[in-house]
Amino acid sequence: MIGNQATSSPGYGLTGEQLAVTALTAAVTVALVMTMLVRLRPAVLPRRWDAERVHAVLLGLVIVPALLLDAISKGRSPAIAVVMFAAATAAVRHPLSRSVPILLLTLSSLGAISMGFAAVPAAHGLGLGVSICVVFTVAYAIRERRAATAAQASEAVLAERARIAREIHDILAHSLSAQIVHLEGARLLLRADRSEEALDRVERARELAKNGLEEARRAVAALRDDTPPLPAALSAIAGEFREVTGRECTLDIRGPRRRLPPEIELAVIRTAQEAVTNVRRHAPGSPAAVRLTFGDGECELEVVNPPSDETGTPGGGYGLMGMRERAELLGGTLEAGETADGFRVRLRVPA
Repeated sequence: MIGNQATSSPGYGLTGEQLAVTALTAAVTVALVMTMLVRLRPAVLPRRWDAERVHAVLLGLVIVPALLLDAISKGRSPAIAVVMFAAATAAVRHPLSRSVPILLLTLSSLGAISMGFAAVPAAHGLGLGVSICVVFTVAYAIRERRAATAAQASEAVLAERARIAREIHDILAHSLSAQIVHLEGARLLLRADRSEEALDRVERARELAKNGLEEARRAVAALRDDTPPLPAALSAIAGEFREVTGRECTLDIRGPRRRLPPEIELAVIRTAQEAVTNVRRHAPGSPAAVRLTFGDGECELEVVNPPSDETGTPGGGYGLMGMRERAELLGGTLEAGETADGFRVRLRVPA
């Protein structure tokens, strides 16, 4: 066993123990400064050197002299705090392939020092080893928590992009298909020398393109939680229906009005747009009725096309099929079909 005999150093009046403490303190300080420098300024290293590996090696060079300093100073120095800091840094900053070897180096060095110094009680070394393991485990848990949070944030960004892409796809598909119908009609009318009616078709196609662009902007705004309240949005849809068709479109709002999650509100707005457009396309000249009900646990939208003597038969269409898929993704349902009151579209979504 290594004793604790103190011998004076000639010329300086320092004992051997004091010289060892001074040297180890200087070594720990230099290694700690280099560790922080490499972490904060990796550019100080040559380009071919791996800054992460150098940082891990420097952590080991911090731990060993710090343990020796603690043993020589009999716990009267802040060396243990440095050891704890280095072990926690290894767990937080480095993967297990590097942090576990640093932990094993710390424990093995601690065991060797405890057996080599008679002044270090075995209980002290054991307690210190347990404390280091606890600090390492907590630091690694923090690392995993940060990684999980970053993964969740990345998934949220991807989900947001997917929702935006889906909205833009639905809006453009609806707008472009309607434009094709009007432009095809204009082409046939031009062949029949009915230029005024053809011009009217072209004007409608232009309005559809303009409205499609506005809807795309509203979709992005809704996903950014910047959309108007549902009653205002549905009122605008009903007003547009009355202006374009000259037919009545009633709006009935029931229940306590409140804001819903952006994706829920957007689904309701898009379903209402698709349903009233379906009425205009398949049952021209027919009125429509829109009803929105705010319930305790769900929100319900109904769009009804009452029976009419006008020609045309309402139908589900590809747009409502897309709305049904959207409702199911949100945990809701969408029903569309003939009833005693006419053709009904009913959307239920959790709220």
